[in-house]
Amino acid sequence: MSTDLDTGAAAADATLEPVAPPTPTDGATLPEGRFLNREVSWLDFNARVLDLAADPSAPLLERAKFAAIFASNLDEFFMVRVAGLKRRQSTGLGVRSADGLGTREQLARISERTRELVARHADCFLSDVRPALAEEGLRIVLWRDLTAEQQGPLHDEFRSQLFPVLTPLAVDPAHPFPYISGLSLNLAVLVREPDTGTEHFARVKVPNNVPRFLEVSREGGVSFLPLEELIGAHLQQLFPGMEVLAHHPFRVTRNADVEVEEDRDEDLLQAMERELARRRFGPAVRLEVVDDMDPHVLDLLVRELEITDDDVFAVPGLLDLSSLWQIYAADRPDLKQEPFVPATHPRLAEGEKATDVFAALREGDVLVHHPYDSFATSVQRFIEQAAADPHVLAIKQTLYRTSGDSPIVDALVDAAQAGKQVVVLVEITARFDEQANIRWARELEKAGCHVVYGLVGLKTHCKTSLVVRQEKGRLRRYAHIGTGNYNPKTARMYEDFGLLTADPEVGADLTDLFNTLTGYSRQTRYRTLMVAPNGVRSGLVERIAAEAAHARDGDPARIRIKANSIVDEQVIDALYDASRAGVPVDLVVRGICALRPGVPGLSETVHVRSIVGRFLEHSRVMVFGVGERAEHWLGSADLMHRNLDRRVETLVRAKDPAVRAQLDSVLDRLLAPDVRHWELQTDGSWVQQPAAGVAARDAQTELMRRSSERGDGG
Repeated sequence: MSTDLDTGAAAADATLEPVAPPTPTDGATLPEGRFLNREVSWLDFNARVLDLAADPSAPLLERAKFAAIFASNLDEFFMVRVAGLKRRQSTGLGVRSADGLGTREQLARISERTRELVARHADCFLSDVRPALAEEGLRIVLWRDLTAEQQGPLHDEFRSQLFPVLTPLAVDPAHPFPYISGLSLNLAVLVREPDTGTEHFARVKVPNNVPRFLEVSREGGVSFLPLEELIGAHLQQLFPGMEVLAHHPFRVTRNADVEVEEDRDEDLLQAMERELARRRFGPAVRLEVVDDMDPHVLDLLVRELEITDDDVFAVPGLLDLSSLWQIYAADRPDLKQEPFVPATHPRLAEGEKATDVFAALREGDVLVHHPYDSFATSVQRFIEQAAADPHVLAIKQTLYRTSGDSPIVDALVDAAQAGKQVVVLVEITARFDEQANIRWARELEKAGCHVVYGLVGLKTHCKTSLVVRQEKGRLRRYAHIGTGNYNPKTARMYEDFGLLTADPEVGADLTDLFNTLTGYSRQTRYRTLMVAPNGVRSGLVERIAAEAAHARDGDPARIRIKANSIVDEQVIDALYDASRAGVPVDLVVRGICALRPGVPGLSETVHVRSIVGRFLEHSRVMVFGVGERAEHWLGSADLMHRNLDRRVETLVRAKDPAVRAQLDSVLDRLLAPDVRHWELQTDGSWVQQPAAGVAARDAQTELMRRSSERGDGG
């Protein structure tokens, strides 16, 4: 599981728009209170991540990893979602949420729920994970815990490695309060003049370009000393001639969302670079302090940061537990899950020889399921073979997020340099990947690729590749449409599907889509695709309504949807209508779910579960109907306003019988009653199932086992 929960993750849609009016499809009046609050629902998702950190049956370092993920998830939630609500509050735009709460009420509920979770998180670490790590020889220590012999070398390290880069900043009439960068760790220091007794405040920033923990070797293991502890023990060297009275760690979270004005004279690339420069100066939205901070120091920070007491979160123990990733990196395989090596998809494997992907696709579609199927020997190989194949004339690709060392980008560069027509749509507004995507865009342009940035006002979030190849005097198109990014690193941590196909209709649709993205085409109708912002919501609502009609006619009907988030009110209302018609509705939702299941007369046939585990469940799959008439769709779109209204998203219909059967098999596995999951209750709470003490299967473990049994490591 990654820290990025699409955060994103997963956490973030900064634009808080008015709620669209409900559109019931059967004329019924829908009740108030039928939607759950999306912000609290996301916090509940992060609580499920915390449950994994608290699970005593999990390997110890995996628990530390989930504690780190919880912390970084919460950081992004405040940087984007809470920041967006606060911006709305400050501008007086009091639009209510779907569940009827005003901005102030939402912020109050967020604050209350967050304080509960922060307390649980700290207790999990201090009372459980930290002592267990110590028993295994991985001690997280304070300065006072070290012997004089252990402290000795650290005095020298402070003088040679830290002292030269530290800058104590005084606060007095001649020195204004310093700028505190977002997510930086700092020490608030109180000093006193010996002669006059006058007390002063100073701030020392803990460097963020060195490891948070210093490793101190000892017999029987290794100790990890937080960097702020070493600095705190040597503050006298930073304030010679003064008495150091106290020091307190603190951390500030700032609004980090980027708002690009796309109607200016400058181009989008220049506008994004300007906004990235502004991001670091966003207003403070959260102040984290140690729970024993001096009240006078806290008052000073609250005043100077221009926040309120509601924005202050007192934390026992260490701040910023996202740094536990450093502990997780320790060479202790006995405390981690066994490494998993993805297998090559059977259709793409020919013993030791690399398969001709184009030949395989001419025989039929291939559905790859990452991380169980290797990304390197499927999607990456598809692009690399296209780049090297002299018969390939053109490659068209969207890039939303990719890795720092990207074989996909390398292949596109090679293709352009070989004289192929290469068109790449780089989404430079992908949140928190903007700087990297700007760098990729420039590198691709230098290589001769045609680089575009999409449509004004819309993020291009779809994951699509199109290869045009000359074969026997005619052109043939090969395509990939996925649910996840072209990123080989996250493909080992995110669960995603990718459809590789030579279907002429899919190729024709992608040709039309790329013409829309790169030119002035305004194509809205497609053969095998639903494309947002014009066609995904309406297409889904139409198919949900069709299932309701089948049920009312007494015919078998069923709806199964797997998504990261379900928030859109029109889609939810359509699902309510289907439930009232008697359609069984099974939803697998990793993160936010605003639908309220099990309400008599409204959603009695709706069941919602969440699976959170080793891999980040990231794929989006929708199946409407039963038997031969069932339609199977997969793609990039979650059921949220941002995806359906302000992004270019694609869902592709899977027509190959083997692909349809594979999707059904995965959904059957995820929806089995004895698979470990969390079940959403009518009141909005989540209950882990099966109950404690009852044997449960792990769906991801079973899929890993199946992958290992059927394929060769790739």
